[in-house]
Amino acid sequence: MQDTVHSLVWLAIGFGLVNVAHSLEAQNNFRYLAQTPLSTVPTFDNEDIPWGLTTYANIPYLPCLSKRDSLKYDIAVLGAPFDTATTGRPGARFGPGAIRSGSSRIYADAAWSLYTGENVFKSNVKIVDCGDVQMTRLDNTVALKQLETGHDIINARSPVSRDLSPVPRIINLGGDHTTTLSALRAAYKKWGKLSVIHFDAHIDTWNPKVLGGDVSDYGAVNHGTFLHIAHEEGLITNSSIHAGIRAPLAHPVKDMKNDRRCGFEFVTSRDLDRFGISGIIERLKSRVGDAKIYISVDIDVLDPAYAPATGTAEPGGWTSRELLTILDGLVGLKVVGADVVEVAPAYDGAGETTGVAAAEVVHSLLHLMVKTPVAGE
Repeated sequence: MQDTVHSLVWLAIGFGLVNVAHSLEAQNNFRYLAQTPLSTVPTFDNEDIPWGLTTYANIPYLPCLSKRDSLKYDIAVLGAPFDTATTGRPGARFGPGAIRSGSSRIYADAAWSLYTGENVFKSNVKIVDCGDVQMTRLDNTVALKQLETGHDIINARSPVSRDLSPVPRIINLGGDHTTTLSALRAAYKKWGKLSVIHFDAHIDTWNPKVLGGDVSDYGAVNHGTFLHIAHEEGLITNSSIHAGIRAPLAHPVKDMKNDRRCGFEFVTSRDLDRFGISGIIERLKSRVGDAKIYISVDIDVLDPAYAPATGTAEPGGWTSRELLTILDGLVGLKVVGADVVEVAPAYDGAGETTGVAAAEVVHSLLHLMVKTPVAGE
C-alpha cells in the first residue's frame, strides 16, 4: 500500500512538472509574439492577377504593392479585408470581393453617365485595381499597420498625370470602418490634416472609455472610435461633418459634446426631409469649404431596404438614389481619398443588393476625383 502511495505522489509531481514546463513554454511563446515587430505588406514581383480576383468595374489590375518603381497610375482601388474590430455582425472582411462583384456589370466602353454625359474610365486618368492588402486576422494592431503600409507604398508612387494630383489617390474598399483610420494615417503623411465627410448611421467618434477601452487599450481601437482616435492623433481638422446620422447614442449629452470636440457637425438622416437634397449638399460643402477632403461612406448610411448586408443596420436611412445624388452634388471638392466600408455580403440577398449599391457609390467617388484636380502643398 505504501509503495502505491509513493507511486501516486511521484506521478502527481511528474504531471506538475509537465504543466509548469508547458506554462513556461506558453509564456515564452507569448513573449516572442509580443516582441515580434509589426509585419509589413508582402510584395508581389509579377503582374499576374491574383487567383480569384475580379477587378472593380473590369479595370486593369496592377501589383501596386510590389517594389517596382515603374508602375504608375492616378487612382488606385485597394481592398481591406478586415472585420475583427467590429462591434456588430462580422463578415465585412468579404466586403471588397462583394463590391467588386457588384461592379461586374460596369465596363469602360459602356460607362457613360446619363446624368453627366461623362465616363470616368474614358478620361485621361489611369484607374487601376491593386487587389487586397494582405491583412492578418489574428492581430488587429498588426493588420491595421499592414493596411497603412499598403497605402504608404501606393502614396510613394509617381502618378501618370501630376496635373491631377502629386501622388496617386486611393479608394479603399472595406472591411469594417476601422480601416479608415489606417487610410487617414497614411493620407496625413502626404496631405496634412484633412476634413472628413463621413456618411454613416453612427457618429463613430465615441470615446474609447465608452466603447471598447473599458475592456482594454487594445479593444479601444474599433469601428466606433476611429474618428475620436483620428482627432487625438491630429489627423483631421475641426471642419468635418457627418451625414445620414440616425443611430442611438450611448449618452445624449456626453457623446455629442465629444463629437463636437472631435471637430464634427452633423446632418441627420431626417434632415433630408426638412431641407431636401440640395440643402444637404449645400450644408456639406459649406462646412468643409476649400479644404482637402476625405470621404468615408459606411454603407449603413443607406436604409436596410437598400443595404441589408452590413454589420449594424439602422432603419430610417437614405435610399441609394438619394445618396448617389448627394455624392454627385459634391463635385468641385478636393477629394484626396475615399472609402466604402462595412459591406458584409453574408447578410445580402440573392440579388447582391448591397454589393451593387456599394459598387455604384465607388463609381460616384471616382467621378469626384476625376473631375477635380488636387494640388500638392
